[in-house]
Amino acid sequence: MTRPNTYWLFVVLILMLAGLQYRLWVGDGSLAQVQDLQHQIAEQKGENERLLERNRILEAEVMELKKGMETVEERARHELGMVKEGETLFQISE
Repeated sequence: MTRPNTYWLFVVLILMLAGLQYRLWVGDGSLAQVQDLQHQIAEQKGENERLLERNRILEAEVMELKKGMETVEERARHELGMVKEGETLFQISE
């Protein structure tokens, strides 16, 4: 009589072990999913660093634009092709 009880206990334990193994390798929170999430986090950290550097550059540019007219003049000359009053622009073509 104890033999069948032991058999069923063994079957139940094996099924529980299989269920836990399934969750470890395939289910929610599996090792593969954790590794994928860690990879996504690393990518996002890299993107955040790149954007922070871009923001620092833009912030420095804004501060420079607020401080002096030199930057405004430089942008007007290079981006818009403007010249100061009394200046002559010579354009050389090859």
